Amino acid sequence: MHSSAVNIAGHTSTAPERTFDVAVVGAGVVGCAIARSFAIRGWRTVVVEKEADILEGASKGNSALLHTGFDEPPLSHELVMIKAGYSIYRRIHGRMNLPLVETRALVVAWDREDLGKLDGIAAHSRANGVEASRMEQTGLRRREPNLSDGALGAVEIPGEAVIDPWSAPLGYIRQALLHGAELLLGAAVTGLSRGASLWRIETSKGSLAARLVVNAAGLFGDRVEALAGRRPRFTVRPRKGQFVVYDKPAHDLVNAIILRVPTERTKGILLTRTVFGNLLLGPTADDQDDRIHAPCEEAVLRRIIAEGEAMLPALTGQAITATFAGLRPATEHRDYVLVTDAARGWITIGGIRSTGLSASLGLGEWAAEQGGMLLGEARRAPADDDLDWPQMPAISQAAPRPYQQPSRSPIVCHCEWVTEQEIREALDGPVPAGTAGGLKRRTRTGMGRCQGFGCSGAIARLAPDLAAVRLEPAA
Repeated sequence: MHSSAVNIAGHTSTAPERTFDVAVVGAGVVGCAIARSFAIRGWRTVVVEKEADILEGASKGNSALLHTGFDEPPLSHELVMIKAGYSIYRRIHGRMNLPLVETRALVVAWDREDLGKLDGIAAHSRANGVEASRMEQTGLRRREPNLSDGALGAVEIPGEAVIDPWSAPLGYIRQALLHGAELLLGAAVTGLSRGASLWRIETSKGSLAARLVVNAAGLFGDRVEALAGRRPRFTVRPRKGQFVVYDKPAHDLVNAIILRVPTERTKGILLTRTVFGNLLLGPTADDQDDRIHAPCEEAVLRRIIAEGEAMLPALTGQAITATFAGLRPATEHRDYVLVTDAARGWITIGGIRSTGLSASLGLGEWAAEQGGMLLGEARRAPADDDLDWPQMPAISQAAPRPYQQPSRSPIVCHCEWVTEQEIREALDGPVPAGTAGGLKRRTRTGMGRCQGFGCSGAIARLAPDLAAVRLEPAA
């Protein structure tokens, strides 16, 4: 078994000109997965992130689905990466104690025009190698009795599932660190220059060098390309998705992920259970210029709530726990932008939109395979049994929680049943929470129905520096 010291440089200075095989720019879900794939192959890897924690950009807000790729364009990069990532997650999630809730998905027709599209959707899914079957209205009513009478039929996708969107990438980066990678937080990249064989990377935490750079900067991917003197092959235009989170009594109103028949521009809003016991409604799809801020808009939220209630009348009167918005790094291209530059030792991974959570492990493997060739040595990933595996905390409803143990520590967050020990471990663990949002994503404290009103005092005591930052609502 491989073992090495975990190194997080987010709170220390970095000696200039340290040299790595690979530098990954960006610690979102894709960057964390890429780091994992390089590190387990033995490449000296560093992840450079401008924020004080991982997942502070596009990766902090999404639908938390493990997608099969049933509706993606055939032969697209996106489909290939989703299918690879989906397969890897199913293979490894148990080793990391990551949840997987088998819900299936139903693409539901709500009018005659959409009803006529169902056979094509099923055929497209099967052409993509994903099992699908047509379901008529009678069968749909048996499966989902709470849907409105306007639900005329559906296509069933058995393989679709729900996961924890934050513990998974945290697990990926923790495994990378176990295999020698380093994580440099709070390090904004300010300069990139290529020498004879190395990139020099200037950051706000000092400089370093790498033989290969992987641009996984998400919402700022095109700017990183330009900073390196490259002509960006894409322009990021953030696409905002707004969500509504219903309280736990709404969780059982649906059994499957409820999808709409998509349009050319968007897949439309969906209804899904979460692994945390809530019901999620959303997202919208609205382009904007701002790459950082994603405010919720009351008029938009009221519209999607009305649309959700039209689909699922039992939602009417259900308590809403939170609303939130996330940004996707949409570009002018329908597909992912995946580019390798052997001459300059560079890999571009851009335009990874809402499917990035499902595709991340596939993108990681692709980047490591391509990167090995660019570094002059193709390396196979070790067998799973030969790797070190981090054990992720149990924060979902899919497994017993720490508060249920006989010798539990005091409960801090009574809405989400988070113990003091869980908070302390998140603050002192292998990748400690560096922001208030990061603490929430690691533990779910402050994510319940009171949105932190009851536990904020305890958090101020346990993490005074983080508690000073306003806790933004999240799922």
